[in-house]
Amino acid sequence: MIYIDENIWDFDLQEALDEVSPERREYALRYRRELDQRLCVAAYRLLHRALRQEYGITELPRFSCAPNGKPSLVHHSLYTIHFSMSHCPSAVACAVSDSPVGIDVETFDHYDEELARHVMNDDEMLCILSSANPAVEFTRLWTMKESLYKMKGEAQIPDVKNMLLHTADCRFTTLIKDNYALTTSNS
Repeated sequence: MIYIDENIWDFDLQEALDEVSPERREYALRYRRELDQRLCVAAYRLLHRALRQEYGITELPRFSCAPNGKPSLVHHSLYTIHFSMSHCPSAVACAVSDSPVGIDVETFDHYDEELARHVMNDDEMLCILSSANPAVEFTRLWTMKESLYKMKGEAQIPDVKNMLLHTADCRFTTLIKDNYALTTSNS
């Protein structure tokens, strides 16, 4: 299930910091900018809501990290729960599932063709360059790559240019909004 929240500025940050786990509070406060703190807290609160609605889990989520950095929930052996969180200045997003899942949300920033050529293969570049809005198409493809990377939980992307070419075992769902793209990947 996918959860999205675009209301980054509609909560009291100090109150919200008191409502998250001590680890998440410490993590959020490492950020210097208020926006980044808000995004960190909002993504965590969204995961908490998703776990409550989908699995009836009411306690605050606690994480452990695999050696590759992929987080997992601790103390929930009754369920196999996979999750992924992402945020950008316009929204936070969370996906929870019984199977591996990845999610990425990105705003449509300035399109940089040099960067695109560095991370996209020839077919993807053709899609981008023939698009009515190259920034949107680039962001759509990038969120697919990032959500796949998160789903697989790999420590590094081995071949970012060609990673989407071999995804027959993966389903993508992309949502394009006014100023951002969101993609989930499921195995």
